[in-house]
Amino acid sequence: MPTGTVKWFNVQKGYGFLQPDDNSKDVFIHITAVEQAGIKSLNDGQKLGYELETGKQGKVSAVNLKIGD
Repeated sequence: MPTGTVKWFNVQKGYGFLQPDDNSKDVFIHITAVEQAGIKSLNDGQKLGYELETGKQGKVSAVNLKIGD
């Protein structure tokens, strides 16, 4: 499972981005992925494990989030 660090996440907007640890392109995080993982909120700099999913419009986002160390 890839890991990364939350760059920013805005609950009011319902999305944010994380920087993968392999320094690849930033990954989109939607509020639904956070809610489905049972996570109440994400903080800047927080470590996450995640899987990548390509949506209907071809956009890649992080899903199956897991809080990292």
